[in-house]
Order: sequence, then structure tokens, then C-alpha cells
Amino acid sequence: MIITTRLFGRSGPPVTQVGLGGEGVLRTHGREAEAAAVIEQAAAQGLTYFDSAQAYAGSQGYYGNFWRGHQELRSRIFQTSKSAARDYLGAKADLAESLDIMGLDRLDLWQIHDLRTRQDIEEIEGPGGALRAFVEAKDTGLVRFMGVTGHHAPQILEHAVKNWPVDSVLMPVNPAEAILGGFLDHVMAAAKDRGLAVIAMKVLGGSHYISPQEGLTADLLLRFALSREVSTAIVGCNSAREVDALARVGRQFQPLAVEEEKRLLHLFRPHARRLAYYRGAI
Repeated sequence: MIITTRLFGRSGPPVTQVGLGGEGVLRTHGREAEAAAVIEQAAAQGLTYFDSAQAYAGSQGYYGNFWRGHQELRSRIFQTSKSAARDYLGAKADLAESLDIMGLDRLDLWQIHDLRTRQDIEEIEGPGGALRAFVEAKDTGLVRFMGVTGHHAPQILEHAVKNWPVDSVLMPVNPAEAILGGFLDHVMAAAKDRGLAVIAMKVLGGSHYISPQEGLTADLLLRFALSREVSTAIVGCNSAREVDALARVGRQFQPLAVEEEKRLLHLFRPHARRLAYYRGAI
């Protein structure tokens, strides 16, 4: 059974509804064999969305090792990366370095990374800001799509979604966010209005949300995310076995029943602020 795909935004291309996140073993240095096992298993299982970032330790280098030996897979894998530079020259330098390290001539998605503050917005969209570098990269074909990411402040991310010429938004999608509001209502609604792809992150809360004794499994939390209007949900993995479990959900996904979601929200409600640890002051 193949992994179900969803359109990346309103008009595609299709990507697998679960993707390999940039955390886990990929956000390390010096663990080449373990990282290779995870990336190669993801490809073998049929995942097509691969996440990375300039800031993720040796992640881009691990992907570079993979691509040097697997160019035949390039046409079916949607390779992404990110830059946290706020200025034009810094972003351009980041893209050149990302492409060089990964051994690629273009990225499928390049994202403005970790938007947090009003100052970030002003620097990125102002004269000499990074936004110009992202637009140029898309116009010249160095990247197919451009996006923005954020998990700190919903109102800041919403501004970018509404006002920047992005194709996607990467944001937290989990039960804590359904309780707190901001990302799953305002940001997601703005993204849907513009036909952007929504990529779900913080799905398992860095595995902190998993509690088998309470019935909080990785499968259940992934199903919560995939029951939203997202193009894909990404999860970082530490082993080939974790990749297999992620792919299984992508193949067998069933939307949450009403009672399942009620129970999830009941469990998260008393702890929602603490569980949204990646946010700024709420």
C-alpha cells in the first residue's frame, strides 16, 4: 500500500501526507551512519517530503551524502530547506551554501525560518531584507516554491501569510494549539484563503506529548494533525523503525472520530500553555 498524497497547496504538486522532519538524528553532527539509515528508509518507504534547514546542525550535509548516491530519486522527492537570515545578502549566501552542501541545483521549497517578532517582519520585508532574496530565487528557478515558518507568535506568522508572496506555511498543529487558538484558527484560515500549503510541525511535541498510559500515542497525535487541512505532517525520526511507524500512519490514516478528539482536548486542556513550550509569552 502506498502512502496517501495531498496537494501542496491549491494546485500541487502532490506530496505524501507524512514527511520526514528535520529534528531527530538529522539535527546532529557526526552521526552519518544513523542519519543515512533514516533518510534511506524514508525514501524506501515512499515518503516524498524531506525537511531540512540551515540551522539544523549537520542536516544538510546528511542530505548531501544521500543525494550524491541517489540522484535517480530526485524527481520524486520534494526537498526543502530554510534560512533564518533577515537580510538580502545573508539569505542569498545561505541558499548558495545550502545548494552546495546538498549537491543540488535547486530546492523544491525554501522557507523564511522561525518568524517571531515585529522586528523580524520589518527587517525581512524592508529595504535590503531577505524577502527580496526569496522572491528572486523563485523567479530565477533556484527554488520552486517559497514559504515561511513560525511557532512563536501566531499574529506575527499571520502577517506573513496574509502579506508575503509565499506558497506555504510551516506551523504547529497539535491539541494544545486547538485549545490556545491562534495557529489553528487565524493562521490556518488565512493560509486557506490564499491557497497556501500548510505543513504541520510540533505534532508530537518533540515526543513529550506521547504518554501510552493515557492512550496518547504517536499514531493518535499524527491522526489529529492529519485530520486538519494540511498538505503534510512532518516528524523527526531517530531510527529506521520510527520511519516505518510514520509511514504506516501515512498509509492507514483514518480521521479522528468526534469522541477521540474530545478526549484528546480534555487531556491537553489543563496543560495547554505548558505543552506549547515553543511559543513565546502567551
